[in-house]
Amino acid sequence: MPIEPVLLSRQPVPGTVIFDGVQARKGYALNKMCYSFNHAANRQAFVADEDAYCAAYGLSPEQREAIRERNVLRLIEAGGNAYYLAKFAGIFGLDMQDIGAQQTGLTKDQFKARLLAARG
Repeated sequence: MPIEPVLLSRQPVPGTVIFDGVQARKGYALNKMCYSFNHAANRQAFVADEDAYCAAYGLSPEQREAIRERNVLRLIEAGGNAYYLAKFAGIFGLDMQDIGAQQTGLTKDQFKARLLAARG
């Protein structure tokens, strides 16, 4: 018996950036840089000289400003993929719940409480 595919809504959620081909191309350098953070030496090099590290990957001025501000939402708008950005956030001890809190405008504790309440 074939399984029917699940059709996802094509209606965007207001305020949500859809990571599509356009965003992937826009964020290629940013995501490539964030992927480099899998290696401790690269994380150390970034911390030692963020601007030079960003320049080496060819980040746009918009991406570089968002990096300086530690603004994950602006990085997403600049083509960042949440999974790669988690590697960037990890350098500063942030996790996906911190990113979720930023996205919803809540504190991390409020965001965690919302997640727990949604579990029922």
